[in-house]
Amino acid sequence: MRCHHFTQALSRRAMLQASAGGFGQLALAMLAARSGAADALAGSSSSPLPARSPHFVPRAKRVIFLFMWGGPSHVDLFDPKPRLNQDTGKPLSGKDVGSDRDQLGQVLGSPFKFAQHGQSGIWMSELFPHLAREADRLCVIRSMHTEGSAHGEALLRLHTGEANLVRPSVGAWVSYGLGSESDDLPAFITLSPPRGHGGAQNYGNAFLPAIHQGLAIGSAEIPIANATIPNLVNSRLDPGVQRSQIDLAQSLNRKHLREAGGDPAIEGLISSYELAFRMQSSMPRILSLNDESQATLDLYGVGSKPTDNFARQCLLARKFAERGVRYIQLSTDYTWDHHQKVEKGHIEEAAKVDRPIAGLLRDLDQRGLLEDTLVLWGGEFGRTPIAENNDGRGHHPQAFTMWLAGGGARAGLTYGSTDDFGYNPVENPVHMRDLHATLLHALGMDHRRLTYRHAGRDFRLTDVSGNVVPGILA
Repeated sequence: MRCHHFTQALSRRAMLQASAGGFGQLALAMLAARSGAADALAGSSSSPLPARSPHFVPRAKRVIFLFMWGGPSHVDLFDPKPRLNQDTGKPLSGKDVGSDRDQLGQVLGSPFKFAQHGQSGIWMSELFPHLAREADRLCVIRSMHTEGSAHGEALLRLHTGEANLVRPSVGAWVSYGLGSESDDLPAFITLSPPRGHGGAQNYGNAFLPAIHQGLAIGSAEIPIANATIPNLVNSRLDPGVQRSQIDLAQSLNRKHLREAGGDPAIEGLISSYELAFRMQSSMPRILSLNDESQATLDLYGVGSKPTDNFARQCLLARKFAERGVRYIQLSTDYTWDHHQKVEKGHIEEAAKVDRPIAGLLRDLDQRGLLEDTLVLWGGEFGRTPIAENNDGRGHHPQAFTMWLAGGGARAGLTYGSTDDFGYNPVENPVHMRDLHATLLHALGMDHRRLTYRHAGRDFRLTDVSGNVVPGILA
């Protein structure tokens, strides 16, 4: 049973139209004007991406994904391993961790102290003093594992479930399955996304209709305060003229659609054009933080160093969540990849995100949003328990940590475990496809039923595997 009626197979031409059509969100924004646009929209009341019913009662309405680009070290943040410090400098034998290799390298102990926090006693490194106060909100998964020891492969598996072929991103699947609760914002927005390691594929729609592509605001290398949506304002034409222009373009698009006898690619283009026009009246106000109190800015760390950039992202995520956006991703720069100086690097990076993330959780809770907002934290993989370049750690997809909060996640839980060196999961392993299946389940969707027919077969986010992990859901 398919979730929706998008069952027509797409030709190569149609697929390219669908992909390229995603740029309609930005191209049509050339028609936008900052003032008076809402009045011009009065004659068009239907939503470009109407909300759809889930398969069953959801625990969450939306997801906020806090992506730590580069691969944070689980054994230095959430998965304490006394054995590492006990054996630091000693060779690690492959047989001690179930590897076929004879010698893996020299064990590297963690330079950071760990302590238990909250009534739940969740272990955390000293690098997260602010987040530690929110420990009882977290569901920490210590037994994550995936494939791909290179960033590009691991990022694509995290964001799309597949690395070898172009596939829709997680946010695009959520948009396709649930639509949007907002009439004038996309269902999927990504703030400061990576331009490398897969780039636009990490938020792309692939063969899904263009309306489901993520709207990218800025990029990881650009401070979010300086990020803009190109051509969002048109000072030359008033909203009425712009409305007339879009109506003319849409009439031609609908004529084309009728002549084609129905085509998901054209339908996606029409929806993207309408949504792009509507964004002119809502997006400028949301991107501005002038309506936030000083207390709220201070809670997130806006205006302070080193927290300002990620604090702004977190605060924008809350504002988008309030407005009904289904899937919101935030990204750090490519700064968690510490092949050397893991101590210095993790101190610097944790300081940038600790206070903003804790502020986001608290603010969502105070506004009654955390209950139906699923917050996800993590990177594409973890780091090795052995040294690289003397004081760094290598890539490690075999085991790593991610955590959830709100939106049906079981609060105050540590789920799964790794061996004494943090090398492999030994209890309740969770594969990346299992995580994807569980995210969709929390949103009320069965990952086996959320399918799209393309090139003669039904595709889904989890391909032919993946299982919901009920143990991490409340």
